[in-house]
Amino acid sequence: MIIAANGGGSGAFNLLLLLAVPLVFYFLLIRPQSRRRKEQLQMQSSIEPGARVMTTSGMYATVVSVDDDGLVLEIAPGVEARFVKQAVMNVVKDDEIEDDEELEEAEDGDASDASSIDLSKDDKNVDGDAQDDAESKPAAAKASSSEKPSA
Repeated sequence: MIIAANGGGSGAFNLLLLLAVPLVFYFLLIRPQSRRRKEQLQMQSSIEPGARVMTTSGMYATVVSVDDDGLVLEIAPGVEARFVKQAVMNVVKDDEIEDDEELEEAEDGDASDASSIDLSKDDKNVDGDAQDDAESKPAAAKASSSEKPSA
């Protein structure tokens, strides 16, 4: 009788748990995902010519014209390509463009510095290394010949 009385209370707990799991999934997974999707669709529908955008492939471009289902992007001066609106990841602000240009200029400066690195070797170190290698090879060959092959 005592065991049966204790088992009756767990049914209410199981029912609450069964109802709580879908609520947790809704608030942690489904609702934030649908909110991000709405924001993405709103951003893609508000794109206008002249805006700087970044595509899902990471390419920066300028919007030339907008159609119902696609848009024409200028990837480089004189190079235009047609994309679907879903290929646009986000609209880039002018501040981000300036930061990217500064990074590219810094990388270009580093490349010119790398071409002036002296790659010559010291003659003393090369000769010393050659002598060390010549001395260590006979010792290694001697050690390996004395070992018995395993079956």
